[in-house]
Amino acid sequence: MRGMDFQDERGLDPARVAQAASRLLGPAEADDLAETFEALADPTRVRLVSALAEMELSVGELAELLGMSISAISHQLRLLRRLRLVKRRREGKRIYYALDDEHIANIYRCGLDHVRHN
Repeated sequence: MRGMDFQDERGLDPARVAQAASRLLGPAEADDLAETFEALADPTRVRLVSALAEMELSVGELAELLGMSISAISHQLRLLRRLRLVKRRREGKRIYYALDDEHIANIYRCGLDHVRHN
C-alpha cells in the first residue's frame, strides 16, 4: 500500500513533483528572464546599469564616463531599451537615460552583493 511518503523506483515523490510543477516558471517568462540576464552578461552593459543605478545620464555623459564612443553607447542603450531595462527622457535636444524601474536596480545590486560576498 502506498503511504503519504511514497517514492517510486526513481526516488520521485509525486506530491513534491506536483507541488514544484505548480510553481515552475512558464516557457515564455523563462525566455524573457533569460534574455534579461543575457543582456546583463556583457560587462559594458553592466557598467551602464551601474552608472544609471546612481543617476540619470545623457548618452554623451555615459560615453565620457565609460571611455567609449557615443555610437557604441547608443548601440548598447538601444538593446537595453528594447529589453525594458532602461528608459529615456527628452529634455530639449538632449536625451537622458535611467533604469526602467527599481526592479532593475535591485537585480543589479543583488548581483553585485553576490560577487562581493566573501
